[in-house]
Amino acid sequence: MANEHKHYSFVIPAYNESGRIPATLESVVRCIRTQGWAAEVIVVNDGSKDDTAHVVRQFAEHAPEVRLIENPGNRGKGYSVRHGMMEAQGDVVMFTDSDLSAPIEEAERLFAAIEKGADIAIGSRWLESGRQTHRQPLYRQFFGRCFNLVTRMVMTLPFADTQCGFKAFTREAAHTVFSLQTIERWGFDPEILFIATKHHFKVVEVPVSWAHDERTRMSYLKDGMKMLEELAIIRWNALLGRYSAKAAQARQSPLAR
Repeated sequence: MANEHKHYSFVIPAYNESGRIPATLESVVRCIRTQGWAAEVIVVNDGSKDDTAHVVRQFAEHAPEVRLIENPGNRGKGYSVRHGMMEAQGDVVMFTDSDLSAPIEEAERLFAAIEKGADIAIGSRWLESGRQTHRQPLYRQFFGRCFNLVTRMVMTLPFADTQCGFKAFTREAAHTVFSLQTIERWGFDPEILFIATKHHFKVVEVPVSWAHDERTRMSYLKDGMKMLEELAIIRWNALLGRYSAKAAQARQSPLAR
């Protein structure tokens, strides 16, 4: 069970999401109120070309839990998540994809792991694959598993699923990890997990229910190649000491205040 005395932050990156963001916010706010959580919902508008920002502002008029922050143009999912996480005020801060492929009710599973001593709890689609209610097409499963295998080898990460967009952090872990994050697009997940393990945070992988959304914008060919390039950048950053404790101390963050 989530701790009723804690404050929670939910970060949702959004790019051209005016069509589905109202339903997403409705689900998140309903869950927060049903659970009785003290919580905020931060939508990060990543330079959308549609009226995502207007839709969120309208929703926030009757949902004080919701607030909008704006990126300086389109910077990518990684930048959006970092921006939101660094602005978040919760004792526990998490991010979730705007399509809610993992139902927001599954956040309780991540919060429970943190209550039991984890610094970071990450949702996994593969620990209990039977929890997937709508699987990806076979080709996406194949490319996703291949990328995860390469990631585990290159980054020496032990996790079955690095890419699930459903991760929660204690305030301290979020401050450290996201202050050091450099990757701004799809490849940011391996980087933040690499930073977390380097700083000896306890990361627990939690099986969650999950349903593939056919409207996903990620291209496993184009974006997959870019992510492989970003894995090399992460290793180079590590060699240069950009993820060290000294580097973390040099960074200043709103979460530190």
